[in-house]
Amino acid sequence: MQFRPCIDIHDGKVKQIVGGSIGGESLKENFVASSGGDYYAKMYQKYGLSGGHAIILNKVGTPEYEASKEQARKALNAYPGGLMVGGGVQPDNAEGFIAEGASHVIVTSFVFHDGHVDYDRLNQMVEAVGKEHLCLDLSVRIKDNQYYIVTDRWTKFTEDILTPQLLKQLENYCSEYLIHAVDVEGKSSGIDERLVKLLADYRQEGMNEVTYAGGVHSYEDLKTLKEQGNNQIHVTIGSALDLFGGSLELTKVLELCQ
Repeated sequence: MQFRPCIDIHDGKVKQIVGGSIGGESLKENFVASSGGDYYAKMYQKYGLSGGHAIILNKVGTPEYEASKEQARKALNAYPGGLMVGGGVQPDNAEGFIAEGASHVIVTSFVFHDGHVDYDRLNQMVEAVGKEHLCLDLSVRIKDNQYYIVTDRWTKFTEDILTPQLLKQLENYCSEYLIHAVDVEGKSSGIDERLVKLLADYRQEGMNEVTYAGGVHSYEDLKTLKEQGNNQIHVTIGSALDLFGGSLELTKVLELCQ
């Protein structure tokens, strides 16, 4: 189990946002940083942390997206090869993010069409950057007691349900998965243990690395994640981390993960 750091960017600033509020009438911010993405990237490099992600949370085609993209670019330049980047990634811009220093591009919305995984689009992404540079964000929200994959900044439900079988099938197109438990994201209310167990079932036979995000707010949560995930599921922490105004100390988090 590794700690995977994050840099969430919205309106050109590093922020922590309640996940379910994105795209709604009232955006809920937990933390707004005074420092830029490059500051956090250099800090992660100092600690030797890799596999983290910089996520652009604004809608593509807006001035806010461009401002957030610039912050992401600064982070990638500050720590070449140390971060993945996501948010508005498509075949025509993916290679540019890799050239700026991203280890992987993170993709969700582009590879879903009419509510389902679009394998033609997945192949386009693989042709653009290679499977080894592609991470699929298969973030989920609960509906009818199932984990449905959501897209477009977590605002649209697809018709695809996250299962170990689907994760195995998608291994042909990517090398990592990022899974946000959107219903608990940013709420510091505890992890989704059922989802963690589902991911652990996949990891028993799966090849791809998996990073879980959502709800971690205590050291006990980390211990539970490590146990329920069979020490095979990586973790990222946002609002609860001291870097973003929370109570969890980064150094202790690293000790527990390692």
